[in-house]
Amino acid sequence: MKRTITYHIEEPPLTLGRPSTANEFLRSHGYSRHLMTYLRHHDSTLLLNGQPVFTNHPLHAGDVLTAIFTDEPSEEEDAHIIPNHMDLHIVYEDEDILLVNKPPCLPVQPSLGHREYTLGNGIAAYYEEQGIPFIYRCVNRIDKNTSGLVLIAKNMASSAILYDAMKKRQIHRTYVTVVHGKIEDSFRVGDDLDDATLWPDFPGIISLPIARVPGSTIEREINAEKGKRAVTHFHVLKYDAEKDVTALKVKLETGRTHQIRVHMKAAGHPVVGDGMYGYEHDLIDRQALHSRELMFCHPVTQKPMSFTCPVPDDIRSVIDFDEIL
Repeated sequence: MKRTITYHIEEPPLTLGRPSTANEFLRSHGYSRHLMTYLRHHDSTLLLNGQPVFTNHPLHAGDVLTAIFTDEPSEEEDAHIIPNHMDLHIVYEDEDILLVNKPPCLPVQPSLGHREYTLGNGIAAYYEEQGIPFIYRCVNRIDKNTSGLVLIAKNMASSAILYDAMKKRQIHRTYVTVVHGKIEDSFRVGDDLDDATLWPDFPGIISLPIARVPGSTIEREINAEKGKRAVTHFHVLKYDAEKDVTALKVKLETGRTHQIRVHMKAAGHPVVGDGMYGYEHDLIDRQALHSRELMFCHPVTQKPMSFTCPVPDDIRSVIDFDEIL
């Protein structure tokens, strides 16, 4: 997919008192090293007032700077995704991003043993119907049985900027979950709590390192020696004494595989319906975990964006969310 991005320089951009270069200007707008390398090594991809320039060219008020990107898939991205037509709940779409509310029991992307009927296959069909060439680049991946918001980059520019934002923890994800037992907002566990970000609206903190279980490609565990830093923040929404379950609003500081599920198991409050880290026979047929909110800056306009999607009925059947969200 080709993307042409144009910037109208209204005020003289300055760096240390001198005119900023195209490189400095674009870097200040979130362009990664990868994108700048692309512009340096491809002819006629960076234009100033319609003429090709190098990235070190200075900018002045009134200039029009244009960056042109044409997708060059990596070997992984080049693998053909079979289009499978399905109903997609599209929350938002523009030239650069696509936001989808993924239903439960749908994998996010094809894998070695699951080539078809994933979200990636559905999106491939969505663009095939429009005659648009498309490379599937999922920014925030969620588990097959987790529902909710998934962000997809539609071109190489938005992909690089959003992946960089994810690494810098500038994409904020909030989940809703239901866990077994009664857990309080005052619950805190971990050896490095002083290093955790303090979010007053999410006072509960679990800071425990997570590693892959030896011999497994999927399962994760708490491992102080081999694990990577993982921090989960939460806020108690409601406790149901009859079912002995607690609804939580959860915010991730880090994004490890199965992080919420592993941390809640370690806290002694496994996610309801989680057969891997909790109980096989439970109150729901899948883990009661929903990606409810995403907040980030648009990769091109840098405009703050915030999206919310409703909690699915199967999770609502476990606990009533009407009065708490």
